[in-house]
Amino acid sequence: MDIIAGLGQGFAVALQPINLLYCFIGVFIGTLVGVLPGIGPVSAMSLLLPVTLSGTPEAGIIMMAGIYYGSMYGGSTTSILVNIPGEAASVVTCIDGHEMAKQGRAGPALGMAALASFAAGTFAVLALMLVAPSLARVAIAFGPPEYFSLMLLGLTILSFLSQGSMAKSLLMAAVGLVLGLIGMDQITAQPRLTFDRLELLDGVGLVPIVMGLFGVAEILSNLEQELKRELIRANIGSLWPSLADWAASKWAILRGTVLGFFLGILPGGGAVIASFASYAMEKKMSRTPERFGKGAIEGVAGPEAANNAAAGGAFIPLMTLGIPPNVVMALLLGAFIIHGLQPGPLLMVQKPELFWGIVASMYIGNVMLLVLNMPLIGMWVQVLKVPYSVLFPLILMFCIVGVFASGNAVFDVFVMVVFGVLGYLMRKFGYEPAPLVLAFVLGPMLENNLRKSLILSHGDFTIFVERPISAVCIILAAAALVGPLLPGLARRRARIAADQT
Repeated sequence: MDIIAGLGQGFAVALQPINLLYCFIGVFIGTLVGVLPGIGPVSAMSLLLPVTLSGTPEAGIIMMAGIYYGSMYGGSTTSILVNIPGEAASVVTCIDGHEMAKQGRAGPALGMAALASFAAGTFAVLALMLVAPSLARVAIAFGPPEYFSLMLLGLTILSFLSQGSMAKSLLMAAVGLVLGLIGMDQITAQPRLTFDRLELLDGVGLVPIVMGLFGVAEILSNLEQELKRELIRANIGSLWPSLADWAASKWAILRGTVLGFFLGILPGGGAVIASFASYAMEKKMSRTPERFGKGAIEGVAGPEAANNAAAGGAFIPLMTLGIPPNVVMALLLGAFIIHGLQPGPLLMVQKPELFWGIVASMYIGNVMLLVLNMPLIGMWVQVLKVPYSVLFPLILMFCIVGVFASGNAVFDVFVMVVFGVLGYLMRKFGYEPAPLVLAFVLGPMLENNLRKSLILSHGDFTIFVERPISAVCIILAAAALVGPLLPGLARRRARIAADQT
């Protein structure tokens, strides 16, 4: 009954006109971001993070969440019609989706992608509603050692699953941790790494860092290359899949949903790995694997269900433990912190209307996305024709205005430019920004829990191995670090990285 009462309270919040408007704006922008190649949910959320400052915490978080799971819907449109993934999680959809479009079956491919996304998104919200309260009750027993070890595990697993060299990923995580130390010491209140700059006493802002690393760097990177768009000109036709399509896809949707949800919960997992894993599983389980790559509708349904379920699953560790499993959730954590909130096991007790309001808004957002995606595909096709030379000045303008508005300081604009150039160079030399951002967000909490643990144990480091949960997390983190030294795991990690690029 507590869940039903909480959900009722959530719908009372989510159905308020202002929150409905922010939910619609979020899913609409998310779909648009998914449709347009070269932007992605991280860049869009970085751009719009300052906008959340102007409204209530509920409205801001609902909009940011809508952008994330909305982009999972929109990415399939570009993949199927243009053979260019709008965002990374839709890379796999290109393989069979575009083949179906070339065979004159773009309509069923687009329809199945939208319906599979809706089914998986709805399941993820139901699972979030059922799992989160129980997990939060367990998490209340967590102390500083458990939180430190869990955050350490998240950082190492993310580095293990990142593209390219693990050494580079760990280096980026170390840079993020150092950036998180800038400002006033949380315990002694002494300035650290400020170089006598008053602007750095409060630390480096999350908004200028992410807008530089993802917004400005994305612009600079895309200006170098021309996106060739081979838009399918044939009539899209009916969007409703046939009975044969449903028969072929129903188990793929179910398997992709369950697999994606659990991979979304894991640190470093996320929608990209979920979609690739779902496609590989469907191909392996199919009686006719030779159809894959030639227009098999299961190759669209499974991955689309998986990436949407993963997007919902990623909310569980953030909302119950206060730990973001990927860089998108790190941005959402930043939005919480900007509003003076701390997601975690006490969120449901201290701010139940916020937690349940977000859950209820995800139900509403999934219905909005289904309504948006099915009838408006013709409009998205026209949007795809907008040249990037028109888009990039607008994106750059939003970056500058957004960063300045977030802190009313020109210094933040300079920080954004510096990180924009740094992000561009990182892409050139194979360094990923995701571990840096996640470590930057987790760094202060990681340090705080480390020091609290050592204060409790009077400087004895064995406190981290005496507690079972903490010890298990440290063992798993050590295994993730040692893993690349083992030939079998190194080859598997290389395959994962190659799939994501």
